[in-house]
This record gives sequence, structure tokens and C-alpha cells, in this order.
Amino acid sequence: MGDAGGGDLFAIEEREVDGRPLRVFTNAPPSLRTIWQLSAGHGDATYLVYEGERTSYAEAHTQVAALAHHLAGSLRVTKGDRVAIAMRNYPEWVVAFWAAAAVGAVVVPLNAWWTGPELAYGLTDSGAKVLVADGERLERLGPHLAGTGVEAVIAARTDAPVPPGTRAWADVLDEALDRSGGDATLPPAEVGPDDDATIMYTSGTTGRPKGAVGTNRNVGAHIMNVIYATTAPPADAVEPAGSGGSAPAGGASGLVGERPVTLLTFPLFHVGGLHSFLLPYTVAGGTVVLLYRWDTATALDLVEREGVTAIGGVPTTMFELLDEARRQGRDLPTLTGVASGATLVPPELVRRIDGQLGSRAAPTNGYGLTETAGAAIANVGRRYLDRPNSVGQPISPVMEVRIADPDGRPVPAGETGEVWLRGPTVFRGYHGNSGATAAALTDDGWFRTGDAGMLDDDGYLYVVDRLKDVIIRGGENVYAAEVEAVLYEHPDVAEAAIVGVPDERLGEQVAAVVRLRPGAVTGAEAVRAHVAARLAAFKVPSVVHLTPDALPRNAAGKVLKRELRTQLAGEPVA
Repeated sequence: MGDAGGGDLFAIEEREVDGRPLRVFTNAPPSLRTIWQLSAGHGDATYLVYEGERTSYAEAHTQVAALAHHLAGSLRVTKGDRVAIAMRNYPEWVVAFWAAAAVGAVVVPLNAWWTGPELAYGLTDSGAKVLVADGERLERLGPHLAGTGVEAVIAARTDAPVPPGTRAWADVLDEALDRSGGDATLPPAEVGPDDDATIMYTSGTTGRPKGAVGTNRNVGAHIMNVIYATTAPPADAVEPAGSGGSAPAGGASGLVGERPVTLLTFPLFHVGGLHSFLLPYTVAGGTVVLLYRWDTATALDLVEREGVTAIGGVPTTMFELLDEARRQGRDLPTLTGVASGATLVPPELVRRIDGQLGSRAAPTNGYGLTETAGAAIANVGRRYLDRPNSVGQPISPVMEVRIADPDGRPVPAGETGEVWLRGPTVFRGYHGNSGATAAALTDDGWFRTGDAGMLDDDGYLYVVDRLKDVIIRGGENVYAAEVEAVLYEHPDVAEAAIVGVPDERLGEQVAAVVRLRPGAVTGAEAVRAHVAARLAAFKVPSVVHLTPDALPRNAAGKVLKRELRTQLAGEPVA
């Protein structure tokens, strides 16, 4: 096919992938191994920052090569073997990821929030041969590890003696570096676009998590999507002054300039951390600042001290950062982008970003899933300010979106249906689960997201709820995103979630769980009145539960609405 509008770099062609024709970027990097090799050109630039530790690209390349030789040699890891990583966002996570990918292994990032049995499930389900884990994860695994089939364990960041059969990271790396003599040459491996690259587990808010298999083509296509959104924005995009007209999508806003720097708030085992931040910043030669855990004051200090150009996170953390900056009177002058995603983003957040940081900081919202290797849809800058309820348009010309009825037929603009996505970032299927794969992917390559949404006449996507979470009150559909957006407009509301509770007469009632800001005295009836002044009566919560506690969330930042429904059982209905 012809040029996509950004020079030869963005040439698009049609290729057959898994027996189906697919639009792809001709020049997409073919593998994670290639992406890592190309990043060697960043030399002595700072790559990773963690507390008092700083690692340059050159140092990281030496470590990755040494560990890759250890994996391929001593541990006999070959292409297609699974290497699992279970740890916090430590520098070792990054080194282990690139080393495993470089030898053609399938990287299995395990959820660091999981319990011991859950971690053991991930190891067993994926068939992991090697595990790289921190001390906290190894302690949780304890007696569960023996039955997983893992052949070798490398322990990082642990003060406790390593268990029998486990080797300490420092010992492994020191020996590997001694053998390599500091040579950053990778061991030989042939890794192609359609070889598997990752198995990333879904958040598992219902039932057992499923392992979404991502290919090297998926990753390369995602990188090209971000580069396209960065350097070739749509012709109708008018970005705020100061963003250079190039604030990229997919959570990587601020990925421009001589030294892009991001503060990573998403976990690396989630596409929000790995695909939307670590991978693009590695390609760009940027600096990735790692956090042990989210702390608003620490994050604010790091933004100023490290000259952070971009930060992204779930809405709650971004609201907290803005609140703390305003309280301390800090302007955060280096920020050129603030992104949010991983869950539905209230329009009030984009208004806060614009009002507090002004035109120099482009707000960004990305919509994607584990199964799409990150953002497939994006809304950036002025377009986002003009449509704060929308997640945007396809991130690049190779991505497609459709709103489908229950029979899979496209519905007209303005009507709600299920969001379907198609493109070269869509996953290959669920590991060892052909039934779930068949239910999620159509014969012609569309991925059924399970989200309810609509397209407007200009092709902007509005995601309104998970299909399973739509509340049907007396025959009327109530979408959580609409009501939650109104709740966030209330100045006293810090967090809000809408769920349905059973009702004998109406089928379901609308219930709100609200955490107020410290010192707020707003009552439940005032919250209901706020919504009633803005939405139809059937959308007004019949139950308003005010809580001093943070809402329960999974590691990806999604509210665990199943837990909220349990908490609300027996609450009086207005």
C-alpha cells in the first residue's frame, strides 16, 4: 500500500498473518531483540533511575548481554521457552525482560500483587522454565513453588538467604559479567515477527486470569503506533502550545525533546507500564524513573528533581498529584504531558490538567487492553479538551474500531454496542485456552473487547461501561461512566464508582460508592442532588455509600466492582 502520510517510515502494506490479510507498517521492528539492539545507540544516556541508583543504556546493555548468555548457556533457555518475572518495578525487572526477549524466550510478567497460590498458578499455566523474582514474591510462593515445574530461580532484592536451588541475582550477574568481560554482544538467536514474545495475564476481575499471548509483531506494531502518533498526528489535530504538536498517544505523552523522562507509576507487568512507557522510552533513548510504590509527595519531588517530561497513571493517582502540587504551590514546569488510562477516565481530570498546568502540558487518554498490546485508540491535547468524554480515534491508520450489535453487525454512529478492535497489535490468543480464544476473536481478526461504547459522526470512540456492568433499571440502561463523570465534578468527591444492586421491582437499582476529600462534610443526599441536577432521574443513585477508605482496586487500577456489590448488600434504598 502507499504512504501513510509520514514519509517512507510509515509506509503501510497488506500482509497475510495467521491466514488473514492484515494492514501493517512495512518498517515495524521485527522483534523485541531488534528493538533492544537498536537502543544501544543511546550509549551513556541515563536509562533507569531507582532511588539512589542510576543505570545508563551502555551499562544496561552489558548486563542484559551477560544475563542473556547465562540464560542461553547455563540454563539452556531456547526460543519459545517461558521466562517468568515476578517483582516490583526494580531495575532488575527491566534487565531480565530484555535478556529473556533477546534469546527468543517468551516473557511472562506475573502480577506482583498476587498471592502465593496465584503466582504458582501463573507459573504452572504458562509452563515457565525460569523464574526471576524478588524476595517478597519468593516468600509468598514458599511451598507452592515446588509443584510449578520451574527449573531455575533467580532471586533479586532479597535480604533473606535464598532457598535451596535458588541463585541470588548479584551472584548470577557477577559471574556472567566475569565470563563476558563486559562485552555487550548478545548470544545468537533468530527471532521473527510471528514468534511469541509475551504471555501477559488479564486482570482477572472475574474468574481465573487468562494468559494473553502477544507476538513480536504485536510489540513492533505498538511501537510504530506510538511513533506515528508522536510524529504524524492527524491533520485535524491542534495541540496545545508547548507540546510541539507531537504529544504522543498510548500513555507516552511527553516522549519528545532531547531527553524525555517519565515517572513510571504503572506496574511493568501491566501493558500500561511495559508497552505504553518502558518500550517507547527505550526506543526514544529516554529515562525511566522507577517507584517502589506510589507516594504522592515522593512522586512530586521526583518530577522536579529528575525533570520529568511525562507522567501517566490511573485517574486517582493523577488527581492526587495535581492536588498535592496545588497545595504546595508547585508549577511542575518540565511536564509536557499527563496521561491517564487503564480504567475509565472522568472528564473532570482533563479539565483539571488543562486548568492547572495550562497549554504546555498536553492531556492524553489511551484506550486499549492487554489483548491489544496497549493503546489502540487515543485522545490527545486540544482534541481531548474538545471531547473530554471520548477516548479518541484509532492511534494510527493500521488500527480499526467497530461498534457491533450482539450478532456482530456494525451499528450506526450514536448507537451503543460492543467495542471491537482490529489491527497488528491484536494478540494471537489465550495460552492453552482455545475456547476463550474463539469467544474473543472473530474469524476475520476482530477482537471483542467486552466493553460497551459508541462512535460519533467524526469517528471518536466513547467507552461507557463493561458490558457485564451495565445497570438495567426498570428497562433503562444506565452506564457507569456517565454517572461517575458527574460525581467527579463534585468538588468534595475524591473517588467514585457506580454499580448495580438487585431490586425486586426494577431488577436493579443504581448504587454509588463515594470517597470524599479530607475534611469534606457533604452528605449522601447532597451527592444525589448533585447528580439529579445533571442527569435523568433513573440515573440518579438510589444508594449512596460514603466511605473513608480508598476504593478496592486491582494492580491495573481498575475498581473491583464485585467487592463493592458485596459491601452494598443490605444498604437502604432511597
